[in-house]
Amino acid sequence: MGVDLRQVVAGILTITMFVMLGQMLHRDYYDSLQEKAQGDAHDIEFEGSRVSVKDSLVGALEGNKGPWMDDNNDLNPCWPTLLSDEAVSSKGYVTFSLTNGPEYHISQITDAVMVAKHLGATLVLPDIRGSKPGDERSFEDIYDADKLIKSLENVIKVVKQLPEQVSLRDIAIVKVPTRVTEDYIKEHIEPIFKSKGNIRVATYFPSVNLRKSSQDGETDPVACLAMFGSLELQPELNAVVESMIERLRTHSSKSGGRFIAVDLRIEALEKKNCHSTGVGGSKTCYNAQEIAVFLRKLGFAGDTTIYLTQPRWDSSLNILKDIFPKTFTKEAVMPASKRSKYLESESSEYENVIDFYISSRSDVFVPAISGLFYANTVGKRIALGKPQVLVPAEISETSSLATDFISPYISKKNHLAYSCFC
Repeated sequence: MGVDLRQVVAGILTITMFVMLGQMLHRDYYDSLQEKAQGDAHDIEFEGSRVSVKDSLVGALEGNKGPWMDDNNDLNPCWPTLLSDEAVSSKGYVTFSLTNGPEYHISQITDAVMVAKHLGATLVLPDIRGSKPGDERSFEDIYDADKLIKSLENVIKVVKQLPEQVSLRDIAIVKVPTRVTEDYIKEHIEPIFKSKGNIRVATYFPSVNLRKSSQDGETDPVACLAMFGSLELQPELNAVVESMIERLRTHSSKSGGRFIAVDLRIEALEKKNCHSTGVGGSKTCYNAQEIAVFLRKLGFAGDTTIYLTQPRWDSSLNILKDIFPKTFTKEAVMPASKRSKYLESESSEYENVIDFYISSRSDVFVPAISGLFYANTVGKRIALGKPQVLVPAEISETSSLATDFISPYISKKNHLAYSCFC
């Protein structure tokens, strides 16, 4: 009986098809997102960092996994040449408190310094107050007092305590809008100061937007110094942060020691109702699953190390850990000897500060939640030369270039920090 050649060919093609189908079924779905490589690759420049873009996915030119970019150290502080070395006179006191977490502390310290400078007053180191009644601690529990005093010595006089002869009843409380200007101080605050002799500043936030605008004019060099050159962690707490960063880098050996910090807090997500959308259909926050898909579609490998600002592990984060097994909250990377002090306190102040400084120092920062934490973290990262801030979005099958997700604060250079660095 003769063999039909057409049947033989058809049989071979059928077997080949099943082999190919089997390979496709066993391939990790998310890996396929990285392996789409049709068309020509081209290089682009972004903030001094060269990355390779291929079919809307970004990868390091050196061949490392993921869309990592180099730091940009081209910017330098503009304010030193603008500050005078005039002797500081003092004719009264300005007091204030730091509240609501480190993202607010930066603005509060800046506004208090501006007020003291333009009134010719002495600034009193603030206390730090948490969200709960009676939750108070000293400035030196978290920040380096000597560093702040030294950094401002040619601008204002700073003392650690209000003199005993100054009665609290003699201090007028003055509400000050954040990003307060010299003109506002002269018009609205100086008359009160002249009348009472001492004031207590309470900053309020008409907006959490830190974009610079044409109406702002040039940023006061005193504000730049206060915002980016005065506030540092006290040595013990700074050492804890350094050890946590080092541990995260140790987990990231396959990506050159690089890691991602994601500001994702379950309680905040629940308050913001992440199912709702903002102006133009954009969301104001993203959950763990959405962040996982976003990062994977941008090309980050499954072994990428991720740090979350979530206080403790929550079951809703499991989907993120399934896709990125090296996902940690702070209790997993903090030295065991420090957990009782910094994690088991009734106050969350330490944890918030740790989150802010790790997010500022990570190789990539992803804000799952909009707000002042995001805005001031971006400012800190600009000062440190770390422009890799990726704002989440839902990416379609035919996604845009990964650089389309760089924070507008950086891609448009419209963050207030760009007024202070040049």
